[in-house]
Amino acid sequence: MSVKEMDTIQALFCENNLKQVLTSKECEPTNFRNNSHSARILVDLQSLRKNEVLCDIRFEADDGKIIIGHKNVLMAASPYFRAMFSNFDESNKDLVTIRELDSNILQLLVDYIYTGEIMVTKENVQALLSAANVLQLDYVNDICAEFLQKQVDSSNCIRIKAFADLHNCTKLLSSSEAYIKQNFLEVAKGEDFLSLSSEDLVKLISSNDLAVPFEEKVFECVMKWVKHDSDHRIDFLSKLMEHVRLPLLKPDILFNISKEPLLSNSSKCHDYIIESFYFNHQKCVQPFTIPKTIRFKPRQFDGSQKVILMFNESDTSPKCYTEWYDPATKVRGNAPGINDCRDTAGFGVISDQFVFVVGGVNGSSSKSVSMLDVSSQSPSWLPLIEMSVSRRLLGVGILNDCIYAVGGRDDTGLLNSVEVFDVSIKKWQMVSSMSITRSSLGVCVFNNHLYAVGGASNGRSLKSVEYYDPTLDAWTPVADMSICRNGVGVGVLDGLIYAIGGYNKEYLKSVEVYNPNNGVWSYIADMHFSRYRPGVAVLDGFLYVFGGERESSIVDTIEVYDPNTNTWTMETLSRDGVRAYGGVVVDRPHDYH
Repeated sequence: MSVKEMDTIQALFCENNLKQVLTSKECEPTNFRNNSHSARILVDLQSLRKNEVLCDIRFEADDGKIIIGHKNVLMAASPYFRAMFSNFDESNKDLVTIRELDSNILQLLVDYIYTGEIMVTKENVQALLSAANVLQLDYVNDICAEFLQKQVDSSNCIRIKAFADLHNCTKLLSSSEAYIKQNFLEVAKGEDFLSLSSEDLVKLISSNDLAVPFEEKVFECVMKWVKHDSDHRIDFLSKLMEHVRLPLLKPDILFNISKEPLLSNSSKCHDYIIESFYFNHQKCVQPFTIPKTIRFKPRQFDGSQKVILMFNESDTSPKCYTEWYDPATKVRGNAPGINDCRDTAGFGVISDQFVFVVGGVNGSSSKSVSMLDVSSQSPSWLPLIEMSVSRRLLGVGILNDCIYAVGGRDDTGLLNSVEVFDVSIKKWQMVSSMSITRSSLGVCVFNNHLYAVGGASNGRSLKSVEYYDPTLDAWTPVADMSICRNGVGVGVLDGLIYAIGGYNKEYLKSVEVYNPNNGVWSYIADMHFSRYRPGVAVLDGFLYVFGGERESSIVDTIEVYDPNTNTWTMETLSRDGVRAYGGVVVDRPHDYH
């Protein structure tokens, strides 16, 4: 037997022996993946291309430069090439002339197809993005858009926006538009602003989130654009002025604007000015009535458009003051001062714009009512018509743009009476009284009903709850809370009514929730601190509870409740000796920084 025959017999023996071993053991089929396989294939294909091995297509650019490749590789990477080599005359050609693409850019993109890598620079990014759009190379398109987005500034944002619009780059278009609006006044200083079309300018100044501190700045920019080429642009003036919110301007500024010669020659512009003067007059007579057209709507130009207006009491001077508080940034700023300390007042807000402080002058009962329009360029507190009854330690609710003053106490004792201020007729009127007297109660609005929660009556804390139906002018009891709560804070979030803290023989940190759908109160997680008469605000799906009192001391913290996790987080107000005793959520004011 030859050596070769012996080797063959030995190999067969080993093979059969191995099969027997594998058959005798449990051995599941296993799928293996070589993660470097595709990368190695690309490297080999690029090598073949560089050495012109099996290349079956050549592209000739305008400058005569030839770029070679493999049809099947290009078709796999680009829908443009797939269509070219499948359906058109080029499918049978080995030389194709491409006129619309620069040869250097085409070379970069073909190299990218073979390597997955590409170098983007300030010099080539626009040409690369345009070419990637043609060849339908989405990754290159996206990374070019991201590259451009990082280069956006006030000198180029208008051109980048136009470029993004031309090439249907939605993310780049959106980000450049946002930059222009957020930096409008700086952008308006540049030459590109003067080259805007009238349509683009209208779209820009009609934006509700245009970042301008005062509306007269928008007017100045419009006039700058018109006067740059007044012979041809004067016809667009009235259309532009339709979107300048003149009614928001002070009368003295309106008076100066009305002297502009270009406006006086336009009957439509003249009408806008007259309308604005009339609105300023009406605000004094009917401060809560705002027409629905865009010209009367304050701009909201920050991503976080709401803040909390907090009412604070301090051991130092000034004893009582107000602050804006932005929960998103934790930034606080001074708000318009209020003359009296209103720590036993009730608070309400209409349309997140008109804030009301009702009754509660410290040291005595009061009928007084004050109002603040946060949309005003110089907001200040103004007196309103007084209530029919003096009230402190009352509850206030806003229902159908009417202000309800509920319960409380006057110099003679506790109250169960309720009165309502109808802003349309500017008059307080009495409505049906509650079933019992209540002071230091919580009031909230849910499902077009006004809820009176807990409080104190005749020296005892209450756990009873009742609601008022304005269509019936009647109060109806609902299920009692689990415990009595005098000085309870209330808030409505996601269809639930929260009863927060209060006092019942001791200061409370417990919180319970009422579900109107099943009429049941149930406990949630306790706060970190006990709080008597805290301020409560609801914003962006969270419950903010601030200030209050506990055991003869004040609470200088804010607690935030997340209903998704049933947890409270704590924030410090950062000022010792400060008690927040009330607060409302409002639109971000003009003078907030």
